[in-house]
Amino acid sequence: MNSRKAGVTVLTVAGGLIGIALGVRTFVRARRYMSLKGRTVLITGGSRGLGLTLARFAGREGANVAICARDADELDRASDDLMSRGLRVLAIPCDITDGEAAEDLVAHVVEEFGTVDVLINNAGVIQVGPMEEMTVQDYHEAMKTHFEGHLHTTLAVLPVMRGKRGGRIVNITSIGGKVAAPHLLPYTASKFALVGFSEGLRAELLKNNIFVTTVVPGLFRSGSPRNAYFKGQHEKEYAWFATADMAPGLSMSPELLARRILNAAKHGQAELITPMAASLQARINGVVPGLMSELSALVNWFLPSPGGLRNWRATGANSTGQIPALIQRRIDQTGEEHNEMGST
Repeated sequence: MNSRKAGVTVLTVAGGLIGIALGVRTFVRARRYMSLKGRTVLITGGSRGLGLTLARFAGREGANVAICARDADELDRASDDLMSRGLRVLAIPCDITDGEAAEDLVAHVVEEFGTVDVLINNAGVIQVGPMEEMTVQDYHEAMKTHFEGHLHTTLAVLPVMRGKRGGRIVNITSIGGKVAAPHLLPYTASKFALVGFSEGLRAELLKNNIFVTTVVPGLFRSGSPRNAYFKGQHEKEYAWFATADMAPGLSMSPELLARRILNAAKHGQAELITPMAASLQARINGVVPGLMSELSALVNWFLPSPGGLRNWRATGANSTGQIPALIQRRIDQTGEEHNEMGST
């Protein structure tokens, strides 16, 4: 009888603590909530794929949207797409790996819209191939884009956000920044760097009422493999990468991902890992990292061996020779929907 009463007491206390924790979480989320209506959202890499999808959804919620990208033609198509939806958009050609260009970008947005409320660091580059084919330049390119580029835009926007005592910064990293993946070493190394920067940045900026959200997405179906770079046996590399990118259960739609990202930003959420497959990988790696390393090594046995292009590279659009036609048609269809068809 006593043990039964003790058990009931423990369950009651545990239930009470859980209830308090959920109540505190709800209260904090409500206090931190920021509507996007009338706000200014700056999205790097906003001309295609996830960036363009984020711009569409942010604009739909009433935000002033500023997008930037290096390809002016691609940017014009994205701008036309957004304006055709009745959204207020500013499209600025910019290479964020240039610090001065990033500063000019932010200054231009502030001049047009008066401020920057939300910065979404989304610009990226993907290089796929065995480590034997990767050069130091490939690592430099990935680091300049995913780390230095996002550092430049962050430093450029901070005086604006500090001046108005608030803002949101969203860093789009990758599950590759939590769990190392074979044949993606430059990408993985640079995304690990961005995860560390993003998490540390949040800790330092909370005192300024600036909330940094680290987004850790898995695969999503925007047609982006067309614009990735492939080395070695590039057609085989493209075939496995693009097939995985379209696999149900492993990947998600960019529309669902964009909604989750904006929701996390509005609530000042610290981290978003999605979909479930990515979350599961991160959790397992956190508990038993050796297991994930062994599994990655096993996967690597089945990936293409070195050879082919050697130090040269080809885009996915030029590497379609060995992928099933049905999958390629689906990639092209999603690519059309998300402005991914420009690369040849």
